[in-house]
Amino acid sequence: MSDFPGVLRVGDLDVTVSVSDRRKSVRLTVERDASVTAAVPPQVSRAELTKLVEAKRSWLYGKLAEKRDLGEAPPEREFVSGEGFLYLGRSHRLRVVDSGEVRLIRGRLELARGGGAKELVDWYRRVGARWLTRRIRPWTARMGAEPAGLRVRPLGYRWGSCSPDGQVNIHWATMQLPPSLIDYVLVHELAHLHRADHGAEFWRIVERALPGHEDHRERLRRTGNDLWLPEKGR
Repeated sequence: MSDFPGVLRVGDLDVTVSVSDRRKSVRLTVERDASVTAAVPPQVSRAELTKLVEAKRSWLYGKLAEKRDLGEAPPEREFVSGEGFLYLGRSHRLRVVDSGEVRLIRGRLELARGGGAKELVDWYRRVGARWLTRRIRPWTARMGAEPAGLRVRPLGYRWGSCSPDGQVNIHWATMQLPPSLIDYVLVHELAHLHRADHGAEFWRIVERALPGHEDHRERLRRTGNDLWLPEKGR
């Protein structure tokens, strides 16, 4: 099915399609950034996928409304000693101290009394800028993709983005993910330096860099909604 479009238009829906020999059935997903994707086995035709999307239209609209208008309800957090916050896939208990910047020391996240979401988001951005800059280097060499720079910032419901000038942006909330899933986010954005769209060639670039990327993508989909994402830090 080499002639299958990278993006299938069904009514007012744009569905980004990837074809995989590993798939036995079609998987429709509404992504974190409110885009619709379909992972399909090679034997599925354009007409069959169109029919399936039309049949699932009500479900897709419902999911899109949740993402675009309401968003996923983030886990509630209190800024008190003992509350857990994720960093690189591991939960660290908060320790409220009298003063000082947020820091991770001996497995505990220290937060100054009176601090809250802003201070923690700033910490994720600060440590993320250092960690991600190191982490991305082997991937840039492997993929032959050199970004103009890397920034850690709020990106709404997107994990990352790549600007036309080659700047890679990563959501600060990715620093809560396990490193293997952060790698998928980095590979995804670096692939955009070669291909701006989500067509078949884009996914081939991702697969060459990270074989079995669909497993990472599925884990990211399941994990993402459990992350702490305060309203003002989106």
